[in-house]
Amino acid sequence: MRRSNIDISFIVIILILAATSFRQGAATDPAGWIMDKVLIVPGIIIGLTFHEFAHAWVAHKAGDQTPMLQGRVTLNPLAHIDWMGLAALFFVGFGWGQPVQIDPYQFKHRRRDELLVAVAGVAMNLLLAIVFSFVAKAVLALAGWTWLSAGFGNGIWMMILYIVQINLVLMIFNLIPVPPLDGFNIIAQIFNFGNTETYWRLYQYGNWVLVALIVFGVTGMIISPCVSFLFDLLWSLIIV
Repeated sequence: MRRSNIDISFIVIILILAATSFRQGAATDPAGWIMDKVLIVPGIIIGLTFHEFAHAWVAHKAGDQTPMLQGRVTLNPLAHIDWMGLAALFFVGFGWGQPVQIDPYQFKHRRRDELLVAVAGVAMNLLLAIVFSFVAKAVLALAGWTWLSAGFGNGIWMMILYIVQINLVLMIFNLIPVPPLDGFNIIAQIFNFGNTETYWRLYQYGNWVLVALIVFGVTGMIISPCVSFLFDLLWSLIIV
C-alpha cells in the first residue's frame, strides 16, 4: 500500500470494524479467538515486512537512494511496521505497512521502474505464500498428520498456514486498483497516467473511495473469494 496521509475518517472506520471483530470473536470463543490472534502474528510481521522491503529494495536497485537513506532496505520489522495498519490486519483482516517513500526522478527509467516498485510488494507476498506452502508440505512429510493434528504440532501447522493466508490477503488487498493501494499505481503506470493531473485528482479522493468500499463490504467480496481460490490451489500443492 502506497499510503500518504490517512484521513481521520479512515482511522475511525478501522477502529469500528476492529471493535466489532473483537466483540464477535471474544464473545463466541474467547480462548480460540486469542489463540488464533497469537498464531497470525508471525504471518502479519513477515507479510508486512517483506512487502515493504520489496518496494524499498527494487527502488534502490532502480537508482533511488531515498529508501536506503531512510533505512528501509532492511528486513528489520520495526523499519516497516505501521501500527494502525498492523492493528487493521490483526483485527479486521487486511492492513498495510509504513509506506516506502521514493523519488521517481532518481530512477533510470522512470515509468518502468515505478511499475516495478509498485509490483514488487504484491509479488513478494505471492512468493512468500508459495514458499511457505512448500514449507508446509515439508513439515507435513516429516511430522505427519498425527503430530500436526493436536497440541504444539497443531499450533506450528496453523501458524504456517496463516503465513500463507495472510500473504495472499495482503497481495489481493493491495492489488485493488484504488489509491493509495499498489494496484492503482500499477494501473497508472501500465496506462501511462502516473504523472498527470488525472492521477493526482484520483489520488486526492482515494481514501474516501477505499473507506466506502470497506464500509459497504466490497473489499471483503473481492478479497475472500480470491484468497479462498488461491489458498485452495496452494493447498492442493501441499497435500499432493
